Amino acid sequence: MNQIKELHSFTTENSITLYWDKPEGLEGGVQYQVFLNRKQADTVDRTHCELEDLEPDTEYRLKVKTDSEKGRAVSDEIMVKTGKKKVLLDITRGPYHAVGDGKTLNTAVIQRAIDDCMDEEAVYLPKGVFLTGALRLHSDMELYLEEGAVLQGTDQVEDYLPRIWSRFEGIEQECYSSVLNLGSLEHQGDYNCRNVVIRGKGTIASGGRSLAEKVIASETEHLKDYLLSLGEQIRECEKPETIPGRVRPRLINMSNCQNITMSGLKLKDGASWNVHMIYSDGIVTNNCTFYSEGIWNGDGWDPDSSTNCTIFGCTFNTGDDSIAIKSGKNPEGNEISRPSEHIRIFDCKCAMGHGITIGSEMSGGINDVQIWDCDISSSRHGIEIKGTKKRGGYVKNVKVRDSRTARILFHSVGYNDDGAGAPKPPVFEKCIFENIDVTGMSLSKQREWIPCDAIELCGFDEEGYELREIEFKDIRLGRPGENRKHIITLQMCEGISFSNVSAAGFLKR
Repeated sequence: MNQIKELHSFTTENSITLYWDKPEGLEGGVQYQVFLNRKQADTVDRTHCELEDLEPDTEYRLKVKTDSEKGRAVSDEIMVKTGKKKVLLDITRGPYHAVGDGKTLNTAVIQRAIDDCMDEEAVYLPKGVFLTGALRLHSDMELYLEEGAVLQGTDQVEDYLPRIWSRFEGIEQECYSSVLNLGSLEHQGDYNCRNVVIRGKGTIASGGRSLAEKVIASETEHLKDYLLSLGEQIRECEKPETIPGRVRPRLINMSNCQNITMSGLKLKDGASWNVHMIYSDGIVTNNCTFYSEGIWNGDGWDPDSSTNCTIFGCTFNTGDDSIAIKSGKNPEGNEISRPSEHIRIFDCKCAMGHGITIGSEMSGGINDVQIWDCDISSSRHGIEIKGTKKRGGYVKNVKVRDSRTARILFHSVGYNDDGAGAPKPPVFEKCIFENIDVTGMSLSKQREWIPCDAIELCGFDEEGYELREIEFKDIRLGRPGENRKHIITLQMCEGISFSNVSAAGFLKR
């Protein structure tokens, strides 16, 4: 019998969200029985469950097991205590009197409520559209958004001052403050913001494309002499706006944070990435929906030199990567050398966007990424692992199983290649793909489906830095009912294995 190694939980006053790693050897379609006080409370076909209508401040016994033709597994029994009932600090009531008309700027009064919030309280947003600039959360607090509540960031650059020390595209620098800011950046420092909950059924949004364009225009003017001095070096960037665009705010920025939970929310229209965690640990995001269509660099969820980050039950409608795992850019990322490790992604769906990406900023290394029960088939790139030859660092021990994807792609990219190169190219190795449906169809920018290489594997053109030790087993290429050949491309590879690969047609080149 397999072991469900560890049960994890997130609690409110009347609910417990339970989640766990999928046991090895169990394929999709497994039914899990969830026991509460030794009585079966639920049956789920995914590795998470929410138990509701519980008593506040009460201990419960929890256990999970499965017993089916596809396998057996059981967890140890754990004790979980629900939270105490919190006092709500309603931002529309005294002494705050925020106005949810979508016109009144409420930054100061919402910040006052946040500053007042103690461990036994929660800042509460009722229905309404509450216009705001940058806000700063602190340790041991909760922000709760009622269904119909919108925390709406403005599109005015001055509302995101002062600038804060942050990291964007692998480079530490001063950036505009985000709508929600947690912690302060220090790559050699300890965690300085802990135990924050951001939850509810409401929406957190920013100024999106309009804000991004205003920031870029302002920064381009500010840096015009420097940008002119770069001359032909500017070609190493993705586009002329790359350097001034690096100061754009995120939607939610977490620096040196630990034990942060985001649950149930709609997260929309950051001026760049939506949720960005830097030098952080224990960030959990569940049952959220991400929107950033039409926004350049509109990533959904980006762990950056962070550890033990988990996301599940989320849907992505993004203008760029749904999820992007990062660890800094050469040469700074090599010197800081803080990897992203122990990342868990499961039961997530990409409705549009680029898919799940590892890189391209990965100079500090990326290790132990586990992905299961995800649908990334409606994406542009599917599962993509990438870096430039100058990055250095490594990506290793990535395992994807029981999922659907548009394609699987390992490759070197040529954009955002500024900065002094590392002494050696990156190492991509020791990855497993198991029980995967690969459609071989990519969603274009015009929202049209176009055929693509189902699997494209390309290492680095230097001896000893080939793509190596990549295993594919139980892979199905194509979509039901189609009759076309599917292409697997291999370049600069070593130790690549395929077992039980099936398709309407199969061609290796």
